[in-house]
Amino acid sequence: MALDAAAPSGGGGGGGGGEDEAVRPLLPAEAEEELDATYAPYARRDAYGTMGRGPLRAARRVELYLRAALLVPLRFVAGMLLLVAYYLVCRVCTLFVDEVAEEGRPRLRGWRRVAVVRAGQGLSRAMLFVFGFYWIRETHRSYPNAEDVHQGQSEELELPGAIVSNHVSYVDILYHMSVSFPSFVAKESVSRLPLVGLISKCLGCIFVQRESKASDSKGVSGAVTERVQEAYQDKNSSMMLLFPEGTTTNGDYLLPFRTGAFLARVPVQPVILRYPYTMFSPAWDSMDGARHVFLLLCQFVNYIEVVRLPVYCPSEQEKEDPKLYANNVRKLIATEGNLIFSNLGLAEKRVYHAALNGNSRAIHQKDD
Repeated sequence: MALDAAAPSGGGGGGGGGEDEAVRPLLPAEAEEELDATYAPYARRDAYGTMGRGPLRAARRVELYLRAALLVPLRFVAGMLLLVAYYLVCRVCTLFVDEVAEEGRPRLRGWRRVAVVRAGQGLSRAMLFVFGFYWIRETHRSYPNAEDVHQGQSEELELPGAIVSNHVSYVDILYHMSVSFPSFVAKESVSRLPLVGLISKCLGCIFVQRESKASDSKGVSGAVTERVQEAYQDKNSSMMLLFPEGTTTNGDYLLPFRTGAFLARVPVQPVILRYPYTMFSPAWDSMDGARHVFLLLCQFVNYIEVVRLPVYCPSEQEKEDPKLYANNVRKLIATEGNLIFSNLGLAEKRVYHAALNGNSRAIHQKDD
């Protein structure tokens, strides 16, 4: 249950758990406000303040302690049980199954695929429920607000090869899994994680070494393009879930789109996600993962709103120019979702985080 009063803005201090050492401001208020204005798409504006360390009044701290004691253990156990249950489903369905050559994912067909998909959708929705997303408001919209969609766009009924969505939180993936059960791009290290590794392979994830500058980005783009084309041509194949922004924002902005999702020259399904909040924002912008999950679990109720737009079929000009295709889809999503355009990207987000943490070396490297 969210409360109505918010912590003072420009705050530095208190950690979500209220440790005394976290009450110290990370930066002077004026410097923090200037950073938030410069890097607006990543600025956190909820009651917990910058990086989730804003000062909380005594009453709010007591309430947070109570929520942590009552909700977090129950939700953590419930979430782990759901994760283990789905792992067991995937383990059974992949017994005596060959892997797709050079991709490492199991070749699931027939009842095995049906079981993995149905269980994945149901358990993903259950996981959202555990996280406090009891209701999901979905809107299916035509194009009344988009002025520049080419003629005949809404009349073409084609199977999309990919879902294209703005990126706000890790919760985005759970929502899309509960509805469409798509494949997506993930770090190569995810494939080696206990439980999650097998699940990600059953999802058909494309694994990349994002931390390696020597990784073959062209090869990754090629793999994504092939998978998108495969999904477009075969209705039994999983669609790709792609976040063209390349990173998360606070949900109010839309960053430039990368062209990888549009190289296949096939229709895409635009989806807009929003997370209304009063106390805590589910947006994963400038907060470390552990603190964010903790505060999310401390919320009695969390909210998500989804706008599903019609399948966007590219024109011949857009097929020949992936950048034009990407920009037009971006413009459509911004218009229909009332999102603000921003030219910032992942590099600027890292600079913002470094500045908040007082890491001058990273800032100077960016300037160079």
